[in-house]
Amino acid sequence: MHRIFTALLFLVFNFSWTQILVINEFDPDSPSTDTAEFIELKSQVPNFSTNGFILVFFNGSTSGADSSYMVIDLEGFQTDNNGLLVIGSEGVSPFPQLIIAENVIQNGADAVGIYQANITDFPEGTLATQNNLIDAMVYGTNDADDTVLLGLLGETIQYNDNGTSANPRSIQRFVDAMDNESYATATPTPRRENDGSGNAINPVLISVNDTQFNEGATFDITFTAESNVTSDLNFTINLDNFTFNTMDYTGNVNLTIASGQNTTSTTITIIDDANDEGDEVMEIRFLNLVEPIVASNNNVEVRVVDNDFTIAAWGTPVNPTTGIVQSTQPNGYYDSLDGLADLALRQALQDIIANPSTVRAQTYADVIDILKEADQNPENSNQVWLLYREEGRAKLDLQTGSNNAGKWNREHTFPRSRGGFDDIEADEIADGIDVFWTTKADSLRHGNSDAHALRAADAAENSTRGNQHYGQYVGPTGTLGSFRGDVARSVLYMEIRYNGLEVVNGFPDTVGQLGDLATLLDWHRNDPPDDFEMNRNNVIYNWQRNRNPFIDQPLLVEYIWGNNVGELWDQSLSIEDNELENLVIYPNPTDGRIYLKGDSVVSLEVYSLQGKLLKRFDNFSNYVELNLSSGLYILKMINEGKSYVQKLIVK
Repeated sequence: MHRIFTALLFLVFNFSWTQILVINEFDPDSPSTDTAEFIELKSQVPNFSTNGFILVFFNGSTSGADSSYMVIDLEGFQTDNNGLLVIGSEGVSPFPQLIIAENVIQNGADAVGIYQANITDFPEGTLATQNNLIDAMVYGTNDADDTVLLGLLGETIQYNDNGTSANPRSIQRFVDAMDNESYATATPTPRRENDGSGNAINPVLISVNDTQFNEGATFDITFTAESNVTSDLNFTINLDNFTFNTMDYTGNVNLTIASGQNTTSTTITIIDDANDEGDEVMEIRFLNLVEPIVASNNNVEVRVVDNDFTIAAWGTPVNPTTGIVQSTQPNGYYDSLDGLADLALRQALQDIIANPSTVRAQTYADVIDILKEADQNPENSNQVWLLYREEGRAKLDLQTGSNNAGKWNREHTFPRSRGGFDDIEADEIADGIDVFWTTKADSLRHGNSDAHALRAADAAENSTRGNQHYGQYVGPTGTLGSFRGDVARSVLYMEIRYNGLEVVNGFPDTVGQLGDLATLLDWHRNDPPDDFEMNRNNVIYNWQRNRNPFIDQPLLVEYIWGNNVGELWDQSLSIEDNELENLVIYPNPTDGRIYLKGDSVVSLEVYSLQGKLLKRFDNFSNYVELNLSSGLYILKMINEGKSYVQKLIVK
């Protein structure tokens, strides 16, 4: 690890200080979930400005080709009284001076280097180099030596992190009495000298007895120093975080730990207002600690649950309603399909939903905002509805790190690996509804962020599903299967929307194909569209300017894949046939009897989803006994040439 730049530097400085800045400690894998990984730098002198320096991380895998995968700019930071600067995730204690996300440092065989350079000098995929290199470390977690990476960085030893979840270890730099430099693995010591020397620090820990409180609750925040303070320690905290601010709580934020003591606390009361603000998060953080007092932890999050959430007029997929949410499709949106069949019908449908002059593609990051609206739990506006688990989950519980327990994320109903699409760097930017890509039928990459085929799902269940075909995967045990028709219509939409995708029978291994068609047709027929699905269709239409036609016109499925293939399509039974606008049919769902109110009706016809006339009623007063088995039907009411069509669920 010794690098001598000039003979003059070798003469002026001790052997171990030929570098201005060195890698003093490195923990790339602590614990196994990588929630406490960090790298610690050390300067020759304390309080050294790291302006003009960067950290570059190199991927030693075959696919990484010994090239850069992450760069951290050290501009605006400085080492502490011991000359140490810790860069790590928020799980590191004492708290790092520079915060990075969890699980972003690769485990090895990889490398990291300190460069006196600009971040623009290392775009992603830059081959490791010694140009402007100050110090470097090649490391692994019991990996074979990456001899190419060692050579590129001028190193001879690949260091190993021998830590485990139960016994975390870090790679640490030591200098003996003769100024000989060596590295060994030991228990991590962030913000402290590895050999126990240096100026002592006194970390202060923030603790609360719960991580979630309802509006109106009162709770204590306790602050505990590692050792008693030698004089009064005065400090200030802040709880503000985005929309949560001083209007949302009361309590003292200017605190003192008395001399000779090591703890103090404050009582916070959350104001119970009448505003529907959604669940919020307060963030408890120190504002003015001065060394040797440092933060043991910081940015401690406490969720504030809003009790003013709203409830939608329509039901969840497990308690579905129909007819409450109306389609926002423009007049005549599907008119070009009438009178067509087979390939002509498919092409005309694709011309609508993949029209490059109107349809928009959003980024994969934008999909998070789309799903928070489109998949909002009808029973609680602060939650999303989980596709497979059939339950609500707080919108705030979006998975952002490696831990997926109790989190939700974006589920591709048509898996990426089976569709052959993936994201690009620009997909990581949520740039809003008015910034978009032009897209067309051949834009298969945009299938990665097509919200019609993305759903909010429990993160762990998403992993369980993986890229299984439907039929192989049928959902969690004990659920009602309320998601089945939804996923069927979403993947069938994908086949029509994008060239190169196909839903087929069986469980194929060919990229671009997904199964099982027979299963999905059965799911579509037995779990028809409801208000929840219509609402999400409307929301996504607002963003993407296209619709899922199999939600608006479920009979289309039969004309493209099912029992009516080859027959000419027309919209005579579509939901656009609504000339008797003042007619109300209730209840829906029904146990078998329906009531009619408003415009008078001469005839009532009952059709199956396949368009078959099942029953006709001509003489009735204000109600009809249907005597039908459970399922979805289409009612057509007729009077003097006018008609009204509505979907009806029989329980």
